[in-house]
Amino acid sequence: MSPSDHKGLILGVLAGAAGFSVALLWWKKHGASSYFQQSSAAWSTANGPAFAQDKQGPVVVLRGNQLQVLEKIGSLLQSVEELKHEVNILKETIPKLEEQIRDEIRGKSDGRRVSPQHKGLKRKKSETSKGPAEYPSSEDAESEGGYLTAQDTESEEDVTGVKRVDNSKTTREADEFLSFLQEADKKHSGTESEMQEGFRTLLNSKEKYGNKVEFLWRLTRAYSDMYTITSDSEEKKSYATEGKIVAGKAIELNGSSAESHRWFAIMCGYAAEFENVQNKIKNGYLFKEHLDKAIELSPQDPLQYYLLGRWCYEVSRLSWIERKVAATLFGNPPTATVQEAMHNFLKAEEMHPGYSKYNYVFLAKCYKDLGQKATALKYCDDASAIASVTKEDRDAQKDLEVLITSLSP
Repeated sequence: MSPSDHKGLILGVLAGAAGFSVALLWWKKHGASSYFQQSSAAWSTANGPAFAQDKQGPVVVLRGNQLQVLEKIGSLLQSVEELKHEVNILKETIPKLEEQIRDEIRGKSDGRRVSPQHKGLKRKKSETSKGPAEYPSSEDAESEGGYLTAQDTESEEDVTGVKRVDNSKTTREADEFLSFLQEADKKHSGTESEMQEGFRTLLNSKEKYGNKVEFLWRLTRAYSDMYTITSDSEEKKSYATEGKIVAGKAIELNGSSAESHRWFAIMCGYAAEFENVQNKIKNGYLFKEHLDKAIELSPQDPLQYYLLGRWCYEVSRLSWIERKVAATLFGNPPTATVQEAMHNFLKAEEMHPGYSKYNYVFLAKCYKDLGQKATALKYCDDASAIASVTKEDRDAQKDLEVLITSLSP
């Protein structure tokens, strides 16, 4: 229909509003077909509606485009009636559908609670949760370590009626990985030979698990173990360099992993031992940056405060030339005081009394530097009371003996 036809329809309706109302009443009473049959012979060229006579009385006759408008309105009324009917059906159906969905969901939940796989996983958790462990529990694995658990991989239909794929293989792989991590944690806490064995196992599994953060930071930790165990300078440098690379990859995969940031910081500290002054200071900045991030993500770990205390203590003792180089290269050299170092060592002790032999040694060093000889000797006694089991303990014992000699009258 052309624009002029549209205009004619609008003007026609406005001009004959009164007659149109009468016609609409007839339409609703007698129906469209009767109306058109009776009015078709009575059209004229007048602008307003005409009236004809039949046996039942006067009949309104519309002219021209008015008839088309009436026909369209009739179709619209019929559509509205159909729509109302469909809405009423929906109103009756929706409550029943909601109740059906709730019943279905409730049934699925009950089924998951009694899943044999779920019960098996609960038993496994209780069997492996005796004593301290650094790996996440099976229930927390998905949120903390990214593991899949048995209750996440059951084969069933969801509320949409779509059949879920049986992921029993994925479940077995997740359980295998969890056991692998548990064993790695055990080796790390063992003897030096066990640490070496754990390092080799992790290194040989790099191709299999090298895209998992939980694996990568443990591998970095194993590099730290090897760095501590060996006395060869070149081997130390190699372990520090490789460990730093692995920790960097872990951070790339998950920047919210406190362990990844912590072990990256530790590797920066190790690597600094083999660098020139410029790179030594650069590694010092990196150490502090990532250690601060680790503390932000996991503020209840005493190791991190011990490490921060070590950083503060070393920075407080930077030589004049090291400070000048730092100021030249980075604008502001790192700053820290013996008091800040002591505060962090005390915090580690507060969180975990008797945390380490070395923590006591450094507390004694801080109090000695601050002129508090009696308190320094007290912490020397505390350090002496801890047996020298690991290589770190033995190194701490050597520092302790030198410190006690310097405090002697």
